[in-house]
Amino acid sequence: MGKREGSGEESLPPLFESRRARFIGLYWVFASTILVGVCLIWVYRVTNIPRAGEAGRWAWIGMLMAEFLFGLYWIITQSPRWNVTYRQPFKDRLSHRYEDKLPGVDIFICTADPKMEPPTLVINTVLSVLSYNYPTEKLSVYLSDDGSSEFTFYALLEASRFAKYWIPFCKKFNVEPRSPEAYFALHSDVHDIKYGQEWLEIKKLYEEMKNRIQSAVATAEILVEIKKQHKGFSEWNLKVAKNDHQSIVQIIIDGRDINAVDNNGCRLPTMVYMSREKRPQQPHNFKAGALNALLRVSSEISNAPFILLLDCDMYANNADSIREALCFFLDEKCGPEIAYVQHPQGYNNLTKDDIYGNECFVVNAVELAGLGGYGTALFCGTGCFHRRECLFGRKYSKDYRGHWNIESQKTIDRSIKELEESAKALISCSYEKGTQWGKEMGLIYGCPVEDIATGLAVQCRGWKSIYYNPERKDFLGVAPNTLDIALIQHKRWSEGLFQIFFSKYCPFIYGHGKIHLGAQMAYCIYLLWAPVSFPTLYYVTVPPLCLLHGIPLFPKVSSLWFLAFAYVFIAKNVYSIVEALRSGSTLKAWWYLQRMWLIRRITSYFFAFFDTIKRQLGLSETEFALTDKVITDDVSKRYEQEIMEFGSANIMYTVLATSALLNFLSLVWGTKRVVMDRHSKALDQLISQVILSGILVLINLPVYQALFIRSDKGHIPSSVMFKSVFLLALACLMPIY
Repeated sequence: MGKREGSGEESLPPLFESRRARFIGLYWVFASTILVGVCLIWVYRVTNIPRAGEAGRWAWIGMLMAEFLFGLYWIITQSPRWNVTYRQPFKDRLSHRYEDKLPGVDIFICTADPKMEPPTLVINTVLSVLSYNYPTEKLSVYLSDDGSSEFTFYALLEASRFAKYWIPFCKKFNVEPRSPEAYFALHSDVHDIKYGQEWLEIKKLYEEMKNRIQSAVATAEILVEIKKQHKGFSEWNLKVAKNDHQSIVQIIIDGRDINAVDNNGCRLPTMVYMSREKRPQQPHNFKAGALNALLRVSSEISNAPFILLLDCDMYANNADSIREALCFFLDEKCGPEIAYVQHPQGYNNLTKDDIYGNECFVVNAVELAGLGGYGTALFCGTGCFHRRECLFGRKYSKDYRGHWNIESQKTIDRSIKELEESAKALISCSYEKGTQWGKEMGLIYGCPVEDIATGLAVQCRGWKSIYYNPERKDFLGVAPNTLDIALIQHKRWSEGLFQIFFSKYCPFIYGHGKIHLGAQMAYCIYLLWAPVSFPTLYYVTVPPLCLLHGIPLFPKVSSLWFLAFAYVFIAKNVYSIVEALRSGSTLKAWWYLQRMWLIRRITSYFFAFFDTIKRQLGLSETEFALTDKVITDDVSKRYEQEIMEFGSANIMYTVLATSALLNFLSLVWGTKRVVMDRHSKALDQLISQVILSGILVLINLPVYQALFIRSDKGHIPSSVMFKSVFLLALACLMPIY
């Protein structure tokens, strides 16, 4: 594969290197001490179960089960930490070796709703990838519009015209990032720009284009003279509704056309708009169905050997990211076995300390890097480069050498109309019937997180995958900026992940003998988010209830058993802080993340568990909850001030508020009991539960503010507070067995 003449593969320096994290052996020793502490806690629980008839016997047994599950889950979380591996590509070597024969790359971007994902947001992602530092004649950009909106099509048409100015501007001045909106937000003052005049001109062109698009969306009308400028608008002369319309494929820029050039006379990339056919009562399989349709359409038009998948809100933040990814694929020794290269998800709208825990510093820097160390990087659905053959179901064989260094497969002798018509037939509702699409070919159907299942299936066919986390994030998107959106997103993820655990794609079954045991365990860190909600919910409700009744659930402070509990708690949290700080987080961001993990577990993950069970029993069907990318100014202002946004009567808030009120009451009553006890028995027996409630009260401070202090629209509604008080009263009146 790709040998240089007169030189063997062995003489070529590698295009990337892999480096394991330092001090892993030392961490094993430290983790072993925590494991000993966990085992001692289990022994204590088993050997000190209250006798039949004693108060708190069943609460104690529940604590045993909760701590046993916590311990098992902690053991699972160690698996990626045993094999943290970092990758470094050498793009200069790639350019020196393959510059004249770089492969074609197809870029897929998906959007589903023009209201929740505004067209201006979508085209900024499109423009950022059109202007990559890569031969434009080898780039093809495909937009899948599952909303089938003529405004999205119009925005893409406007973007194709603006690209004639934007692409040469970016390459001439090597600007970063190459999303116009992000670029002009970072460079808002012309005095900071050396190329001021050209900057002003391009900014004016961008603002004019943006205003035209927003005006069309606001008035819900595209002018007749604009519609006459492109034949594609005729598709909307028919009856077109979001879930009831014909196949639409429009080649907006034909990369084969030598006359399709930018203002510098350089060839433009191919640009294609696609909206697959949808009919009522016909399953469309959400994002997986859209991506599979893109696979077929692109194979008809450009058929590039490598594919980049992006969400419409995830713009390219590094102009060389294609070259960096190709270093992994084109490496002579390891490249042929690599199916995909996954980048972490980064965000451009995080608050200073990431109030909703979106960035996941430790997950990105440690856990995902550990999974990548096993050659089983998670496929996360966006920011991922794929080898086309792998997505089409090809199994890996040792004699496979790759077929990337071939001429483009574009059909030069076919007209645009012929290509469009042949592509339309591939995305009809009936095309996939009786085929292996969604099973052995393309992305897997039947799960809200089709990306994870698809990645696992690819790995079980013998392929390796790479996780690459560069210092400069290659892709940046829009993070949830309200608690509602954040919880809905995590509910969808955890529900889909738990469905995988129940399905034939469970790593311990499907991956047995195919991927490393450590990788199987690491997958389950995420697949088991939903069931871990139960021990968490138990821990935040039963100990404070027992504290109200004066029932101890932890060893006395004077007992040696107390040391095991104290050591595990302190060691885990101290290391968690160190790990977060080393991963680029801050102490305050770490604290916010602990709050969000608690909130997610007792709300999103808890409800996701039951929704998954209902689906397994056939009582409900899989749904895809799209997260809104548009918020009001007052919500945005509170987000920037790091004030948590509630503002609705979501049932999840009832659970959250009830838990917060219970722990506050428990802390007050428990403190009174400890202080008033003259013989200090309560201090010795109950102080652990008092401390636990105190920590939970500190975590829930924003909840108390939203319940009792705040008057803005982001507060928790009174109806939620009344329901929570009622549930709290019921819980306190319940006997503890």
